[in-house]
Amino acid sequence: MDLLDRTFKLPFSNRGVSLKYALVHGAYWVLITGFFIYEKKYLIQKANLPYFIICVAGRVGLLIGIAYLNLQYFLPRFLLKKRYGVYFAAVIFSVLGYLIVQSLFDYYLYGYVVGPLRDSRLLGTLSYNFFSTLWYLGLMLALKLSLDWYGQQLLIQKITVEKLNAEVDFLRAQINPHFLFNILNNLYALTLKKSEMAPEVVLKLADLMEYMLYDSTAEKVLLEKEVAYLRHYFELEQLRFNGHSAMHLNINANCNGQEIAPLLLLPLVENASKHGLSTQNENGWLNVNIDLHQSTLTVVVENAIAPAVSRKSKGGIGLGNLRKRLELLYPARHSLNLENKTDSFLARLVIELA
Repeated sequence: MDLLDRTFKLPFSNRGVSLKYALVHGAYWVLITGFFIYEKKYLIQKANLPYFIICVAGRVGLLIGIAYLNLQYFLPRFLLKKRYGVYFAAVIFSVLGYLIVQSLFDYYLYGYVVGPLRDSRLLGTLSYNFFSTLWYLGLMLALKLSLDWYGQQLLIQKITVEKLNAEVDFLRAQINPHFLFNILNNLYALTLKKSEMAPEVVLKLADLMEYMLYDSTAEKVLLEKEVAYLRHYFELEQLRFNGHSAMHLNINANCNGQEIAPLLLLPLVENASKHGLSTQNENGWLNVNIDLHQSTLTVVVENAIAPAVSRKSKGGIGLGNLRKRLELLYPARHSLNLENKTDSFLARLVIELA
């Protein structure tokens, strides 16, 4: 915990405040005291030092008392409970109490000690103290409301970040069984054919699962690792189709230490394979182009589709999941465009990595 966020209990109260709160309020009262010292410094010459100290300390002490009586007692007990009449009555009576004490002292000080340097009429003294008191109380209330608003904004931001992280983790967790389901289907098809490629598929699957179990749990991974992961998946698909489909992967990316959120590229290729190649025979094809220019990553995936195949993907876990993750991880820094052509389906993803 940050030192400034540590809390301690107020005297004569069960309420705790943070050190940051105390320092801000302390700075406020130091400024107020400095103002009164500057305003009343003439009393050192016109009266004497004790009167000067009593005037400044008494005025600041009374303002502190009435301010925190309002903030710590009247505000939570009356105003926040919508007892507005009681609250304003309590504030008025507290201000009147302050006025009586302060005005009597000013009347004596300026009427009998200092002399004719200031209007010594009681009405003038009451008016001056009344409006100055409301001014300082208003500043104190504005300070409290500003601090409370700032604290609420920090809390809302923290909750929002935690919620987004939890949602991203949930969406990412969905990818693992979804991916494994597709690969196991591929492996099942190979075993039915008694294909000699089945052992190789198992080995490549082990490599992919290692990435998913260890690297993909990080918030970000090196782009070169993500691209290598996609290449391995592509090779698995090529083994499954055994050359019956035209599959091309073109990578034009000098990664240079760029990072990306894991498992963002796979859903595009998975979707193209599942809804494109899997529904075709010898006529199927799949093209994947990955380009990195400075910090802009562009991924274009296009696959053949049969005219009779429905354009609506069943379930939609892959692309729907991808859209949500992009909105959470790269807000206003990405675009995902999907286009149904006459005999092909094209997906274009652009991400600003930095």
